[in-house]
Amino acid sequence: MAARPALLVKHWTASVQRAYRSPRTSHFLTGEEFALTEQVIRVGHSPDPDDAFMFYALAKDKIDTGPYRFEHELVDIETLNRRAFQGELELTALSLHAYAYLADKYILCSCGASMGDNYGPMVVTRGATSLDELRGRTIAVPGTLTTAYLALRLCLGSEFKHVVVPFDQILDAVEAGQYEGQAIDAGLIIHEGQLTYADQGLSLVVDLGQWWRQTTGLPLPLGANGVRKDLGENVTRDIQRLLKESIQYGLDHREPALEYALAFGRGLDRAKGDRFVGMYVNDWTLDFGPTGREAVRRLLAEGHKAGVIPKLVEPEFVE
Repeated sequence: MAARPALLVKHWTASVQRAYRSPRTSHFLTGEEFALTEQVIRVGHSPDPDDAFMFYALAKDKIDTGPYRFEHELVDIETLNRRAFQGELELTALSLHAYAYLADKYILCSCGASMGDNYGPMVVTRGATSLDELRGRTIAVPGTLTTAYLALRLCLGSEFKHVVVPFDQILDAVEAGQYEGQAIDAGLIIHEGQLTYADQGLSLVVDLGQWWRQTTGLPLPLGANGVRKDLGENVTRDIQRLLKESIQYGLDHREPALEYALAFGRGLDRAKGDRFVGMYVNDWTLDFGPTGREAVRRLLAEGHKAGVIPKLVEPEFVE
């Protein structure tokens, strides 16, 4: 890997122009000087196996990132969604529901999709429950900006009683029937809980990825990676290229990437971990493609039509 310059700068945007100041002097860097600097790209993604697999090459310095240095922050998706309103991170995982409110700040990478291809977030309960019965129950959700929440709103056709619970505590809350003193009847589960809920004796009510496929004929677009728009076209393209290289590296070096990813798999053995990564890191992840992009448009349009998303948003992708 090529040696990197010692000089490190961070960027910020002024209302009129973007300028860079050297930490060693008081002057703003010229274009020639900036070409010799190393730029920090703060990355936010979820602490789960599929995201870890995608970012393995970047996290472990397996690819040459040139003038960029990536700093990783592992945070649950709802926290990342809400942090994005302040534009804290240059590159961040986003729920596509949250993107509807962030399209002025972030542009979607064409790679890095988490796509539910006839599978996706699930609603589980302690006993057999019908979809109609679910409408009157209190449901633990991983966040109201998650795509899982939006999909359930669309599936039920109305608002529903809910309690926000950290995603990795939802199964336990459903099993216990409560969370911090609040009654819980059902849980909307994401990530590896989709493969482990039965281990806790819970029953499936609906797989929202299957419901969406039956309703629209499309895969359910759950998450993406957004790059902050104020970085400019050249930097956003560089970041997308490096993210795609990282994803491809993981796919080409599956065993070490999977070994790294399994450290983030709560309750997953190797077989389930491999299966889970395969569900969400695949050809869709390398490129949304025309079908994936149409799925994003349809999701945002249906959310707007249902009154969940206030403004109809046309998704923008880094080209």
